Amino acid sequence: MSALRVVLIGYGPVGARFVEELLPAAEHGSIALTVVAGEDVEAYNRVLVAEYAVGNTELDAMFVGDRAAAEAAGARVLLGVAAMSIDRAAKTVLLSTGEALPYDRLVLATGSRANVPTLDGVERHRRDLSSLEKYARQLVARDDELPEGVTTLRDLADAERVLGAVRARKRIIVLGAGVLGLELALAAAHAGAQVCVVHHGPHPMPRNLDRGGGQVLRAALRRSGITVIAHSRAEAVAFRTDADGTRRFDLLVTADGKQLRGDLLVLSCGVSPRNELATLAGLRTAVGIVVGPDLVSWTDPNVSAIGDCAQVVERTDELARQRVLPGAPSGLIGPGWRQASWLAATLIASATGADASTDAAAPAERDAIVMLKAEHIDVVAVGDITADPWDDDAVHPRRRVSQWADPEHLRYVKMVTEDGALTGFVSVGMPRTAAELTLLFERRGELPADRSMLLRFDGPDYDPSTDADAFAPASTVCWCNGVTVGRIEEAASCGIATVEGVGRETRAGTGCGGCKGRIAEILARAAEAGGTPSLTA
Repeated sequence: MSALRVVLIGYGPVGARFVEELLPAAEHGSIALTVVAGEDVEAYNRVLVAEYAVGNTELDAMFVGDRAAAEAAGARVLLGVAAMSIDRAAKTVLLSTGEALPYDRLVLATGSRANVPTLDGVERHRRDLSSLEKYARQLVARDDELPEGVTTLRDLADAERVLGAVRARKRIIVLGAGVLGLELALAAAHAGAQVCVVHHGPHPMPRNLDRGGGQVLRAALRRSGITVIAHSRAEAVAFRTDADGTRRFDLLVTADGKQLRGDLLVLSCGVSPRNELATLAGLRTAVGIVVGPDLVSWTDPNVSAIGDCAQVVERTDELARQRVLPGAPSGLIGPGWRQASWLAATLIASATGADASTDAAAPAERDAIVMLKAEHIDVVAVGDITADPWDDDAVHPRRRVSQWADPEHLRYVKMVTEDGALTGFVSVGMPRTAAELTLLFERRGELPADRSMLLRFDGPDYDPSTDADAFAPASTVCWCNGVTVGRIEEAASCGIATVEGVGRETRAGTGCGGCKGRIAEILARAAEAGGTPSLTA
């Protein structure tokens, strides 16, 4: 039986996880794996790019791939080589080197690119079918070229530009107030840069926070030394010419007449899946590359997509006729990793002829938990939090909303329940309460009748050691990798005493990084107990 030829396009964190899961089959000879990486560096965790951009982490700590191990297992990893087109009839991928690479199964993990908003003075390109057919060489596997002093924040080259401005304590304007932009703004301000955040919404993180949570977050940003300008739509950029003749960003002009001078403009206006290869190949795309719950393209059973580029939609006759499809790629590393692991197991079963031990579809994802990770500012949100405590809602007669705010001390909590079970919440400045609410959301647990009891977790007299449930072995700590308290305690009992060591052993904390505080708490608790893990819930 010949080896199943699997070609992976994309070598980000999701692609690296897919490679890692396939290595036993590659070493066994049942799968012949080729990776078309695109970038010329080892796979790294893009979630940490903002940390790297302000000097808070080293490049070595960001690597999530192991090219040497992959090649030792028989895989072919092509760094610095891009895929230019897909010939589905011939089942080949044309590479930037001119090689036509054959495949039996093609996996697209092309990720996403930063959006470039419409601004006078900044060129942006359409990537619809007509444009791609005319200008494929200029648009495929390439990002828009930005003027000097204007950057996005998606890769290492972007991070180096930001790092130079941070180290020189330059004036940085961040356009956009989503999670990534705010994390960068806070880290840069903490490092000594002058930072201004400009956005057109009513408050920061408008997709994730209600008005109360957003206003408290805005106050926290301003106390951190960041200038926040809301309700301002960016319209144009102006440039200056340096002494050496370089044309460089000078100021941002908004629709309401503001002129904001700076040294670096960072565009943090969301992302869009890299669909161009799929579009040119005639695969069905919507927001992302459309795949079913089995991660297989609607158009071609030999093509799959995972991660930021994959839009999972169950095909029906009605949806197949619609131009606009529901949903979008999650854009989060945890779901992408789970897709990679599931698809790898499915392909291994197919290649070896074994009975698939996996389900017929990739695991369905719940609402994503969104966390803003910054020093002294903790924000967690999940679910639908648009309901108001005073709503007279006939559609949801059993829905209840509880709200608590202390703006002076930058604290805010909102909890939404249905029949007593938590369906969404916002927490600002209440990290322990957020951790408890996350556990309840995970378990679809009921909140106590007196909701104010949950506020005690961030009270001055709270002792975490008295709360057994938060440290129950089955409680999830790392949502990106599904690592529990028990698994971390097991690692601690084997002599691992650092958060980084736990990451190497269990993968916990190597995704978004939002769980590192809890990992540290578990390690401290295990150290106090002499390294003996708890074995009971």
